[in-house]
Amino acid sequence: MIDFKNSDALISKLEDTIKNPIKVNKDDDLLVGVDLGTAYIVIVVLDKDKNPIACEMKFAQVIRDGLVVDYMGALNIVRELKKDIEEKIGARLTKAAIAVPPGTGEKDSKTHKYVVEGAGFEVTNTLDEPTAANAVLNILDGAIVDIGGGTTGLSIIENKEVVYIADEATGGTHLTLVVAGNYKVKFEEAEVLKTAKEKQDEIFPLVIPVIQKMASIINSHIKKYDIKEIYLVGGTSCLKGIEKVIENETGIKTIKPKNPFLVTPLGIAMNCKV
Repeated sequence: MIDFKNSDALISKLEDTIKNPIKVNKDDDLLVGVDLGTAYIVIVVLDKDKNPIACEMKFAQVIRDGLVVDYMGALNIVRELKKDIEEKIGARLTKAAIAVPPGTGEKDSKTHKYVVEGAGFEVTNTLDEPTAANAVLNILDGAIVDIGGGTTGLSIIENKEVVYIADEATGGTHLTLVVAGNYKVKFEEAEVLKTAKEKQDEIFPLVIPVIQKMASIINSHIKKYDIKEIYLVGGTSCLKGIEKVIENETGIKTIKPKNPFLVTPLGIAMNCKV
């Protein structure tokens, strides 16, 4: 099993920069990752040595299942987050890496790129989300499963090389819809309920069937491979107990690092080329 000591320490540093971004020299080379997620848009900034400098995020519903459904909405949010970070750290952000769900077509990948370019970045790298996550986790063998707002994506890693990728609809949005239906509240209110720590034990039994669906997606894609461990990342993986359900359904040891939500955005930034 991978020791997440180093990656957890890096994630902790990134968490600190959400409230306390670090001032830099205006001419410093900075690595930027822009994560256009179904539920959140996140920008992570690192220095040239891959130390966290800043992190900004905003809840948004401008992406659906990896597809940009509100181009101007997405562009304006990225532009807003970029401006906020630049003011806080005292430097301009010029280059960025992006990531898309595994198997995203060229046309949809280009739309992600156009959004980020429209906000004032030069996009220097595009990669798939689970591969970005492995820049942080450094997994040699196993399956990285990225459960985001709209999809469950996975990469199978052998000898640190990606040998298979897949992505299917079913993610955090589907959990929120279950919560909304049960409590008879609007989607936005259900999203708040779902992520409230004090509500986790109450909500978890309601969403187990959706998690079991995610596990069936994983099972369908890993059956031809000798997978010993599954590693969870993505915002939905933050749900308390999700790893136990997936482990029970797959029969495979399932692990998640500290704050799975930040793993992929951090990995995207680490892959920025300057």
